[in-house]
Amino acid sequence: MKTKISLITLLAIAMNGCNSMLDVKPNSFSSGSNYYTSEAQVLRAVNGCYGVLQDLYKSDYWAMAEMRSDNTNYQYDESDRGAQQREEIDEFLITASNNYVNNTWAQLYRNIQQSNVIISRIDNVKFANDATKQQYLGEAKFLRALYYFHLVRLFGAVPLLVKEVASPEEASTPKRASVEEVYTQIIADATDAAAGLPATYASSEAGRATKGAALTLLGDVYLTRKEYAKAVTTLQQVLTLNYSLVDNYADNFDPAKKNNSESVFAVQYNAGLETESSNFIFIFGPRNGKKDLTGFNGNLGGNNIPTPSIVNAYEAKDKRKDASIYMYDSPTNAAFAESVAFGGKLPLIKKFYHPPYALDGRSNENWPVYRYAQVLLMLAEAVNETGNGDPLQYINPVRKRAGLDPLPALSQAAFRDTVFHEQRVELAFEDQRWYQLLRTGKAISVMMAHGIEEKKRLSRLSPASYNIQPFQLLYPIPEREVRLNKFDQNQGW
Repeated sequence: MKTKISLITLLAIAMNGCNSMLDVKPNSFSSGSNYYTSEAQVLRAVNGCYGVLQDLYKSDYWAMAEMRSDNTNYQYDESDRGAQQREEIDEFLITASNNYVNNTWAQLYRNIQQSNVIISRIDNVKFANDATKQQYLGEAKFLRALYYFHLVRLFGAVPLLVKEVASPEEASTPKRASVEEVYTQIIADATDAAAGLPATYASSEAGRATKGAALTLLGDVYLTRKEYAKAVTTLQQVLTLNYSLVDNYADNFDPAKKNNSESVFAVQYNAGLETESSNFIFIFGPRNGKKDLTGFNGNLGGNNIPTPSIVNAYEAKDKRKDASIYMYDSPTNAAFAESVAFGGKLPLIKKFYHPPYALDGRSNENWPVYRYAQVLLMLAEAVNETGNGDPLQYINPVRKRAGLDPLPALSQAAFRDTVFHEQRVELAFEDQRWYQLLRTGKAISVMMAHGIEEKKRLSRLSPASYNIQPFQLLYPIPEREVRLNKFDQNQGW
């Protein structure tokens, strides 16, 4: 008897939605076989895909992509141990039954299913204009590629589902695809998306995937695979699409200045709509600071707290530090060991802190998935690795905007270290750091050194924490998937 993959509620087939990007009800999936019969219905389904994208970035995905790294940790509260399994992600103490890892896996596959429904059904719909069809198909393929890119870096070999699952029998999967097979699909989807997506939209459609977003994703994939020449060729195409660095770094995160010239792809949120708001300050802020920081009673989440490592990483004149990190000063901080390193203050991510807040638990910040600054820094890295061309032309504009002096000519090895640092501080807290550590092969050395420093200052950490083994560079396949589908577990888990 075939086992059923638990990673999705895969009998959900079609979506209701609406014409506005920010008026999406992603939970209203129906199985009517007569739903996908018009352009308008496909548009609603595509809009619904952005709705579940919102859910992913508000979930605990950030813990796996950012808090896993040396950029952030958590505020330990003896009175509330309900999120211990999330804290174990930070300390490299998780097991295959970790709920937060399981939830992220399930969310990613749930989102893939929604993209697959569109891709599987769109050919049966008559379109007045083929460009519209290619746009909707490109959006679905871009999102599917993005989700699989997350999965393959987090888990390695994973089930590769590229068709709509429409029955319990189809919900079973006999095996995990190889890492190479997953990347082949990602590259195919991102390439198709880049060919079918427009370079721009009307302002009312801001937030949809564009040609630039697809090319940036593809360039990121090539960089991750160390196919540097392909990364250069791909990312150079993004330079022709009229993106530019905004003058003020902080404008990238200001809700009043969303979707500016630097935004290549961002997850859209709107505090004015209950189901569309973000909530990052309420998750990331110091637990004891809710009244002072937001005006509401209670506690904040105390997650994704900047570490001394990242706070001290900025150069003296770097304007990005003040735009990225806010120091909360309160006598109540004395109860928390994390404040000692900061003279009694507690840091929080300022990129996602823009008071005042009209309603408890609702904020207005978008989540930046790709910015033009990242394109320039990835291109600088790739050019340096090829040994052909001048990487300084890409990194120095980013440094100039930060108030830093331009770099002189450097050796390939010296530039490699320099762009590594530049990427860290430019993209801090944007869910890029863990992937950067993996891509550059620095994850074990950086995190072991980080763990030594963390255990010196935080007596709550056990000797087993941060004792990182090579197998821990991948997360375990969720235990439930292994049990139900008879998957081989990732080695070491």
